Amino acid sequence: MASYIPEYPIAFWFSASIAVILIGIAKAGFAGGVSVLAIPLVSLTISVPEAAALLLPLLILTDILAFFYYRRDFDRRCIKILLPGAMIGISAGGMLFSFFIGKDYILKMCIGILAVLFVLFQISRMYIMGIMEKHRPHSLEGLLMGAFSGFTSTIAHAGGPPLAMFLLPQKMPKDLYVGTTAVFFAVTNVLKLIPYSILGILKVGNIATIALLSPLCYVGVRLGVYLNRHFTERWFNVLIYTILFISGIQLIWVGISHL
Repeated sequence: MASYIPEYPIAFWFSASIAVILIGIAKAGFAGGVSVLAIPLVSLTISVPEAAALLLPLLILTDILAFFYYRRDFDRRCIKILLPGAMIGISAGGMLFSFFIGKDYILKMCIGILAVLFVLFQISRMYIMGIMEKHRPHSLEGLLMGAFSGFTSTIAHAGGPPLAMFLLPQKMPKDLYVGTTAVFFAVTNVLKLIPYSILGILKVGNIATIALLSPLCYVGVRLGVYLNRHFTERWFNVLIYTILFISGIQLIWVGISHL
């Protein structure tokens, strides 16, 4: 089997393993934003398109596992509003991706910027949510946030912040929020297979690597369910967002140094 496995540096296997476990933890509803660390972390060791292509099937697998746990708890109205926008965003993200294929330093810089913006968003969200009144966003807001989520998800598997901007003001019960997020990304990630296939970044040679990493999806989801029931997210988030911010700055530096 070894001859079918691409030769990656040890740093790749370490970063990819951590990334997949974090994806599973996030999909299970614990520290939901931490999965955004996956692409910046893996992109430090391989190209952005390759990292995105490797992680997409693993995201879909964790979506299936998370959906099993939260399949009865999701807001159908929100899903109906968000998904049409997501399809628009996925198409736009695929077109942008195609333009920068072969210019990995630009993609790394974009991923780094998204990572830093995400950390700033998470910090500001704590303050904003403290003063925000509960309200039901309009359908147009859902279409727009769905499009932004589909776009950033296609580029960097980082569709969480726009989705959160639509869902959080509704102040749903946690299980409903997590379930709605799980269903949205279960559909969105499957749809992303279309532009990724057209771009030719889904490689048959990646199957063995994906197979080796796939058990960690289950580990991550189970760990996330456990953490969700027994621990608070505060210090876990601080650690993850610190790593994400540092990774983002490093990716931005890599991009700038090649300009």
